[in-house]
Amino acid sequence: MGFLTVLVIDDEPALRQILYSIVSKAGYAVDMASGVTEGMNKLKSGEFDVALCDIKMQDGSGIDLLRQCRESKIDTVFVMVTAYASLETAVETLRAGAYDYVVKPVHNNDILHRLSQIEQMRGLRDQNLALREAMRASTPKVYRSTSPVMLKVERLAERVAPTDSTVLLRGESGTGKGVWARTIHELSDRSDGPFVSVNCSAIPEQLLESELFGHNKGAFTGADRNRKGLFLEADHGTLFLDEIGELPLAMQTKLLHVIEDKQVRALGGERQRQGDCRIIAATNRDLSSMIKDGTFREDLYFRLNVIAVEMPPLRRLEADVIRFADHYAKFFAAQCGRRLEDLPAETAACIRAHSWPGNLRELRNAIERAVIMTSGDRLLPADFPAELRERNAGTPALGAPEAKFCLWEAKLGLSPATISPYVVRAMGERARRLEHMSGRPLRLMGAAVRDTSKTRDAAVRQQVLTDVQFCAKAMKNCWSPLKPSCMGAVLPWSEAW
Repeated sequence: MGFLTVLVIDDEPALRQILYSIVSKAGYAVDMASGVTEGMNKLKSGEFDVALCDIKMQDGSGIDLLRQCRESKIDTVFVMVTAYASLETAVETLRAGAYDYVVKPVHNNDILHRLSQIEQMRGLRDQNLALREAMRASTPKVYRSTSPVMLKVERLAERVAPTDSTVLLRGESGTGKGVWARTIHELSDRSDGPFVSVNCSAIPEQLLESELFGHNKGAFTGADRNRKGLFLEADHGTLFLDEIGELPLAMQTKLLHVIEDKQVRALGGERQRQGDCRIIAATNRDLSSMIKDGTFREDLYFRLNVIAVEMPPLRRLEADVIRFADHYAKFFAAQCGRRLEDLPAETAACIRAHSWPGNLRELRNAIERAVIMTSGDRLLPADFPAELRERNAGTPALGAPEAKFCLWEAKLGLSPATISPYVVRAMGERARRLEHMSGRPLRLMGAAVRDTSKTRDAAVRQQVLTDVQFCAKAMKNCWSPLKPSCMGAVLPWSEAW
């Protein structure tokens, strides 16, 4: 017994009754319509899986009815029935979106064979949708932040998702660029299409062209079959190019032409193939500096940077760190079939005390490990990795301005009574950033500037200088009395303020 619901559309009562009898005896649910108008009215209900539709009827064309259904997003599979078999009719029918067509006089086996094929196809499609939903459910969604900088990212993603414009996600490693790329895809009109992700730094340079654009059999040693490549695999969907800054110059040129022409030529192939996919790229590199260094093409940068989305690091989302941690804890606990209480105060303090240089990825991995290791219904500091606990031993929590001042008291020899709590809090956060970016414990801010001035990364140099200027201005405006010796330790030159 079949599980399809079939609508027979024909203006000839005799043929309509014959088709009804064939389909109903096979166990399918079936209904009838006497023409295009009645057929459209019934199809609008969305109850029918298949339509057996005549091509030429008194009140219109079955092909026109098919086109109306496609424009109205009616998900019914059409099998056209015609007495005028010709190559032109077949081509027009299939181009309009029909699954197949049969020629009058119809035979039982022709109809039932096509219905069986459609039933199998829809079963596979339903399984695919179920698997996709299961994959989405198994991926933890990042807690919706209350931070203004993240709300700005969310609004921008929602605005650009319905378009086909290329998007460039920029930010440090682990800030959730891949999560937001998939979110943009799921919010777009291409959400039913594939989401294909490729890490440009993970594929050897010699294989990149084959992976992205495909190859023909015999194109190189080991190419024993044709492969269409990731661009064509992402047809009618989204192609996510992660770590785009690692792409070699030669591949950048080919990528630019493919994005502009939307045509792909496989390695060893002789003809171009049309492809339609939306491009989202991501990088943690400073592409502007790479352009100046000659390691990234300026025209490709402009082509990718139509919509730029800046992903903030976790240290800029201090108010949301505990919310993120609690969200991950509940997610991984549910996967293990357990229930956890809210994070206790000592665990929250341990989480706040860490600078999380690996951002959300590091936080997620640490929470997953803690959920597995804990034996109770609460996550305790002892459940977290030893290196995280040791690194945070004796480090003041981010929410305690008085304790936070020890960073500055130890380095500059100043007392908390000489500075306002606001400046203590702001300077403590900046000090943590400088320590992380300079890659070593911060002794003097001037030393941090000298150390980072040797790095090739212009973004790091600029950020360190910005932080030093901020702290210097804070001391100049808010500190009284101001110690010249301390100012000299903070900034080795006075022009910067």
